[in-house]
Amino acid sequence: MITLCKACGTSYDVAAGHPENCPICEDERQYVPVSGQAWIEPSALHARHANKWRQLAPGLLSVESVPGFAIGQRAIVVQSEEGNILWDCIPNLDDATKAIITALGGLKAIAISHPHYYSTMQDWAAEFNAPVYLHAADRKWIQRDSPHIHLWDGESLPINSRVELLRLGGHFAGGSVLLHKENQGVLLTGDIIQVAPGAGSVSFMWSYPNMLPLSATTVADIAQRLKDVRYSALYGAFEGKDIPDNAADIVQQSARKYIECIERR
Repeated sequence: MITLCKACGTSYDVAAGHPENCPICEDERQYVPVSGQAWIEPSALHARHANKWRQLAPGLLSVESVPGFAIGQRAIVVQSEEGNILWDCIPNLDDATKAIITALGGLKAIAISHPHYYSTMQDWAAEFNAPVYLHAADRKWIQRDSPHIHLWDGESLPINSRVELLRLGGHFAGGSVLLHKENQGVLLTGDIIQVAPGAGSVSFMWSYPNMLPLSATTVADIAQRLKDVRYSALYGAFEGKDIPDNAADIVQQSARKYIECIERR
């Protein structure tokens, strides 16, 4: 039986009943609600929530659940002549979503930025017979085994000739972003890089719900890893967290400002 954590959306395979705890939520980067850990079965999730689709840009489609569930992130379908790629994952894989993705040509691969968005990746992978690429540094956070999971090491992984995964670390050791090399370049970041209100800056955190920052050294390393990466647009984890132009300069400027603030006495 599959059950989902209502606070983070992570899925668990249990023989009977519910897990006693959710390790993802008990980690200091997430949280256990004051009301305690709670669980929901996929059928109940499908009955109470639907998925909303939106075109972010040509070849980029976002999908997110309404009303919001758990962390509330969006996933993004990257359309490509070499096959569609799902970036990040959401818990609600309902029949309508299956039909839409099948009509779009299915999925060639799934790639996920960090463990908070693993959710029901095993079910998406099985439905579309697609490999799931996760950075090996985060293997301890996988809560359900799947033959579709592929762990990768190192600092980058090409998915196809136009799409590459880049490890930035920070929020999680294996925290990764997706670079789509079409046009002037698009960076999909989950919340490894978080777009701030107004879309004129970004920020970097070790824990967003608990408001715990990263060190200046870590943010400087992230900025350095992106220094020579060519991209103009950036799309974050949540609806409206978009920077349609000049994103590379904004990330570098924001990193400098962050470091200045952290180091200020």
